[in-house]
Amino acid sequence: MKIFANRLFNALENELFALSLPEDSDFEKLKRAIKVCKKAMVILKRHLASFFFDSMEDEVYFFKNLKPKFYSRYIYYITILNFEIKKPNGTEEIIKEYVLTELSTLKKFFDENQSFYQYHRTNSNHLDSIYFTRRSLDIFTDLADFYGDEMFSTSHDYKLSKILANEKYQEYLQSKLVNSNNFHNLLKTPIVWTSNQTDLVELIYALAESGSFNNGNIEIKSLMDFFQTIFNVDLKYYYRKYSDITYRKKEKTAFLDRLKLALLKKIDNKYELK
Repeated sequence: MKIFANRLFNALENELFALSLPEDSDFEKLKRAIKVCKKAMVILKRHLASFFFDSMEDEVYFFKNLKPKFYSRYIYYITILNFEIKKPNGTEEIIKEYVLTELSTLKKFFDENQSFYQYHRTNSNHLDSIYFTRRSLDIFTDLADFYGDEMFSTSHDYKLSKILANEKYQEYLQSKLVNSNNFHNLLKTPIVWTSNQTDLVELIYALAESGSFNNGNIEIKSLMDFFQTIFNVDLKYYYRKYSDITYRKKEKTAFLDRLKLALLKKIDNKYELK
């Protein structure tokens, strides 16, 4: 099941990536993304219908680590579509107020689910057999958190999926608050990325993997979007550039190595001047 689900998810990610290429409206892209996610969910559910887990640990892994990856994408794109549909027309301040209201609603969601959210964020597992197995569905579980049929759902896999989707939605909203024009107007001298795009992709992946942003709780695409905005550079094909980096036979971190040498040279020169 793990191999099948991971292959299916990779195929889903590739399809979602491809949707960013056509010159269509955002609404059409979002609608197609939702359709693609739903199709993947149907395939996953159909496969599970004829599958038997060898152990409780395998069942927990599926409902805690595999299904939520699919379901969270589905919830996320529906949420974004609703955001764009309801977004008011008006000044930048009106849009900003709308975004801040959405962020406030998200904060309320995380506050109301603080206990389980902490369970998720701390990578806890002592309640996994209750949260992520079908046989342990509790009749006292909040019905709003139980979606789907009993063969494809546990008491908390939907809630986890919603948390993952809302974390991603939070990043989306925060990116809306970044106004590149206002940012660059504050600078006396424009800051332009003058190295190549592959170097920037290498740097961003290193920052993401080191947990330098949001304590590591951020998706790579969100970081790419952020750096694209700040430096006004096109990173649309960042994953291909990352693949090129992984296939290097020598100096896989060539740009990071150059950064280290440049800083060490600067430090050494400082001491030589004394």
